[in-house]
Amino acid sequence: MKAHFQALAAYNEWANRRLYEAVGNLPDEDFARDLKAFFGSFRGTLNHILVADLIWLGRFTGTPSADITSLDQTLHQDFAALDAARRETDRRLIAYIDGLAEADFAGTIAYRTMTRGDAENSRADMLTHVFNHQTHHRGQAHGLLSLLGRVPPSLDLILFLNTR
Repeated sequence: MKAHFQALAAYNEWANRRLYEAVGNLPDEDFARDLKAFFGSFRGTLNHILVADLIWLGRFTGTPSADITSLDQTLHQDFAALDAARRETDRRLIAYIDGLAEADFAGTIAYRTMTRGDAENSRADMLTHVFNHQTHHRGQAHGLLSLLGRVPPSLDLILFLNTR
């Protein structure tokens, strides 16, 4: 199971790099423009992914981020700061998974959600959610690139797996 999650973490970093490269080529006004996506803009969508990842990392490590107060919080207004934070968070996710023993994936973690209260899930299910959540919102950003007439990068997992 560990190898599976290591592959997902590596894919996650790869897909984020491809998406951020494409978004980084946008003018600032397009990065911030409300395009009527669930989180409004590229800035809103990419900040939401980062917020969620930081919340989950806090649950995994037992050190929650006190700075996060809502799921739609903007941690970084400008792209460069957001990109740097994304890179660091991807490194932290990879390091977290690398540091787990095989048996750790079956363990459960109790936590409090921001919207539904107390919950408990297996670490494996929680990690699956983290990577699925990122894929979901990267897909929204991918669609926004198309909406702006840009050619979005391929983010298919199988492409990543075949180029490793």
